[in-house]
Amino acid sequence: MQEFLQNFLKNKGQHIFLSLLTAKICAFLGALFIIRILPENEFGTMSIVASVFAIFAPFSGFGSQQSLLRFGSLGDDIAEKKSLSKYLLFKGFGFQVLLSVIFLLVSFFYVDRYEIFYIFLFFAVRLIGFYFFNHIQSELRIFGNNRLFATVNNVVNICGVILLLVLSYFFGLTGYLFAIAFTPFLALLWFKKEDFSFVTHEFNFSKKEIWSYGLHASGTALLSDTLFSADVLLLSFLMNESAVANYKVAILIPANITFLALTFMQSDFPVLVKNHLNRTFLINYIFNYYKIFIPVTLLIFLTGYFAKTDILHVFFSSRYSDNSTVFAILLAGFCINMLLRNLYGNLLSAVGKMKTNTFVSLITLVLLPVFSVFFVKRFGVEGMAMSLSLSMLINGLMLMFFFHLYLKKLK
Repeated sequence: MQEFLQNFLKNKGQHIFLSLLTAKICAFLGALFIIRILPENEFGTMSIVASVFAIFAPFSGFGSQQSLLRFGSLGDDIAEKKSLSKYLLFKGFGFQVLLSVIFLLVSFFYVDRYEIFYIFLFFAVRLIGFYFFNHIQSELRIFGNNRLFATVNNVVNICGVILLLVLSYFFGLTGYLFAIAFTPFLALLWFKKEDFSFVTHEFNFSKKEIWSYGLHASGTALLSDTLFSADVLLLSFLMNESAVANYKVAILIPANITFLALTFMQSDFPVLVKNHLNRTFLINYIFNYYKIFIPVTLLIFLTGYFAKTDILHVFFSSRYSDNSTVFAILLAGFCINMLLRNLYGNLLSAVGKMKTNTFVSLITLVLLPVFSVFFVKRFGVEGMAMSLSLSMLINGLMLMFFFHLYLKKLK
């Protein structure tokens, strides 16, 4: 345990922790502010577009950032890392433009019902900025510069929430959309002129191998994040915008607690990649992870369960305080998610088993609408919370099973 925590501090994990905490606080403040100033139907409509965006965002650059993080972490040659980064930057950007066009085309499925094309337009711009933001984060990670990674993250998120609050206050929904669309482009401040120059592609990994991993990583992220967007989209079709708004409020805090687990996985991912064949290291990592996160998740759930009504009332006003049962179900689901899916999903990514991750995510995504059709019709918004929590549990158990199969094959 002591060595585990020492390695966390050695990797500047505390900087990543604080930066992710800052990002979550900023996102929470932005969502809280928008919930309070927008009418319920407008907030529900905007949440639907945001959910579609969340489906596309993990596919940013067709996986170029994920490939950069893993393959850039395998070697120690600085020149090779730079060459790989520039190759993926230019190649991934072309794919990103195509992705944004597809995102806009999807908007036509919603125009007749919600008349929200202009909201999709702002989110399409955000997709481009999101690509540059993700790339520079991955580049800083492969060079072990977690301190600067935290700085970039903090500047983008803090400036973003300030811009969001000011523009939303004066211009309402239009101001909010402008803020979220252009905030990610602040990351360009950390690009140097040389970063945009073409170079000879000198690295030891085959392009086929790089893009195969990237596409599977993107597919996995896409399917995984779709799980947390499909619930909102399903509610929008099975019920109405009011149900979407109530569910979105109830899930806001539970969904954000996972940053605690992601902090450790973010800081340790390059180390996990380097030790992907070290069975003893991986087993010790799992045990130490549980020593920390089993007590943490129990504390979070018990606190949230007994104070659920007060939490909703204080943060979201009395009009949303009736969603306490939904809140409790989702809190339990995301606590289990931290112990299973967050851990084993990231471990499988680190050891290169992206096809397994994709397979499990696809099965889970199929299960969610099946559960939803049954539970939502019987229990309404509470039924959607049950469906998502059950889907996450099955997902986590499957990932744990496949990772232990991988461990058995190691000597």
